Amino acid sequence: MTPASTALLDGINDPGDLRRLSEPQLVQLAQELRQETVRVVSITGGHLGASLGVIELTLALHYVFDTPRDKLIWDVGHQAYPHKILTGRRSRMLTLRQGDGLSGFTKRSESEYDPFGAAHTSTSISAALGMAVARDFRGDQNNVIAVIGDGAMSAGMAYEAMNNAGAMQSRLIVILNDNDMSIAPPVGAMSAYLSRLISSKPYRSLRHVLGDVAKKFPRGLGKAAHKVEEYARGLVTGGTLFEELGFFYVGPIDGHNFDHLLPVLKNLRDDREPGPVLVHVVTKKGHGYPPAERSADKYHGVGRFDVVTGEQVKVKANAPSYTETFAKALIQEAAKDEKIVAITAAMPAGTGLDKFAAKFPERCFDVGIAEQHAVTFAAGLAAEGFKPFTAIYSTFLQRAYDQVVHDVALQRLPVRFAMDRAGLVGADGATHAGAFDLPYLLCLPDMVVMAAADEADLMHMVATCAAIDDRPSAVRYPRGEGMGVDMPEAGKVLPIGKGRILKEGTSIAILNLGTRLKEAMKAAEELAARGLSTTIADARFAKPLDTDLVRRLAHEHPVLITLEEGAAGGFAAHVMQFMALDGLLDSGVKFRPMTLPDIFIDQDKPEVQYDLAGLNAKHIVATALNALGRSKEASEAARA
Repeated sequence: MTPASTALLDGINDPGDLRRLSEPQLVQLAQELRQETVRVVSITGGHLGASLGVIELTLALHYVFDTPRDKLIWDVGHQAYPHKILTGRRSRMLTLRQGDGLSGFTKRSESEYDPFGAAHTSTSISAALGMAVARDFRGDQNNVIAVIGDGAMSAGMAYEAMNNAGAMQSRLIVILNDNDMSIAPPVGAMSAYLSRLISSKPYRSLRHVLGDVAKKFPRGLGKAAHKVEEYARGLVTGGTLFEELGFFYVGPIDGHNFDHLLPVLKNLRDDREPGPVLVHVVTKKGHGYPPAERSADKYHGVGRFDVVTGEQVKVKANAPSYTETFAKALIQEAAKDEKIVAITAAMPAGTGLDKFAAKFPERCFDVGIAEQHAVTFAAGLAAEGFKPFTAIYSTFLQRAYDQVVHDVALQRLPVRFAMDRAGLVGADGATHAGAFDLPYLLCLPDMVVMAAADEADLMHMVATCAAIDDRPSAVRYPRGEGMGVDMPEAGKVLPIGKGRILKEGTSIAILNLGTRLKEAMKAAEELAARGLSTTIADARFAKPLDTDLVRRLAHEHPVLITLEEGAAGGFAAHVMQFMALDGLLDSGVKFRPMTLPDIFIDQDKPEVQYDLAGLNAKHIVATALNALGRSKEASEAARA
């Protein structure tokens, strides 16, 4: 992409400036906005393809509608970079996804142009309907527009919202951004003409007149007349499904053509008919940037890259990633057991299951953005004797919690949950942090919950999950590369509910769960330099708890610290409850839990996030010294 002038874009500080341009100028502005989006993401990394696909749509929406008075809600928000540039945030775009910088998603606290924050999919229609009903209560006249992608439409929540909206009379506009051509055929001039006609006030008024006339006929004839019109429009435009849900359907229209977009959006802006409307817009991910257009994933998520060639800057890994390790371990287990199957919810590459699918295509299922369905689908497979591994990011498994409880745990079905991105996740921030799986899983009876301390441990835990066939199990592991430990040829089954001692000491016991183990070992060295010998134990299992190990640590040390990468209410809470009921807290041992703090931690480098969370080696040292009454030393250690 050759550098060019951004003269028009330079004059846009907010959508008010945009609306002063003539319609022909929008074509040039789209080129400049696309160039700026590519430039920014080449430096920061982020979600590029989706943003490039909505350049014209973003301009058209802000040009036609009176944002922020008219509410514009972007589903997920990873396509909102052009929206951010146009809404007063261009000067801060190079802080995208960094500490104290702009979020990679929409965020209410960031701008009045972000009326609803989103980073998990399929929430936009529900939120928009709520805002439309609130508007109606107030007697206001502003528009509410939700932009949702065809991928997000695979989630049940979107249809729940549409079903509700279709039964109501609140005026609501839903833009279906179909960027995979998964619903619509190619669009052209005829489709654009019909969409413009159908969205126009004369057509809708005539439709209502004809509807009133049809009511005068006998009931059967009236219904038949309505269906003929509805299905005729469906044959032309493909909108029958949405009409059945109660939406007035317009489309498909070319999302990269202002001559098609602007007339339809103006018609809907000026229309005051009650009820919801769905505008079907066809776009292409990565549109206008050849390297993205050629890429299989259309540059959905990228690191830094060269603008001219599109070549991404590769950071050499010192160790295999946890995701790669999980995929390798699962493939090994599946090669030995044909009953092992794998399930993901629209994240085959993110979970490593793309590698599993390449090896066992018939045994891998991508169910789309439908975590609830994924879990219950796995439960059905387990009920019939298969061994499903459900690989879902920790943050996304939150969306299927009732299914985990009711469909899996309550029936003791051996579904295996592989929870990637456990703990803090860096640039994706609070919305994607895997902070809550320990509290919400450990409270479930008979659930086996493991946390890998390193990549070798993860291989053993995958083998262990495969062997557990009488109850559900879960293993959590973080984003990013492993510790660089020696890897076994294959995973081995671990004794259920048993931890391990890695270092013996007498003064302080640290009971670790997960990948903070490396920080615990660093802390032990610092404590040794202060004359304090430390026992390092790795629980491996958060549930069932190794009660013998806890008793030993409590009896043999004056201080016991638990360490985990999860919110309060998780591992430490279960250790503490056991100790209290077992009388271990009566013996004088000083117990100190170290968990994530009771805040949402925004995006930053992971090491900075863990520093803020107070879970690095210096914080462990300070916690131990405080417990021993050495508060001055503790303060110095925490500041180091």
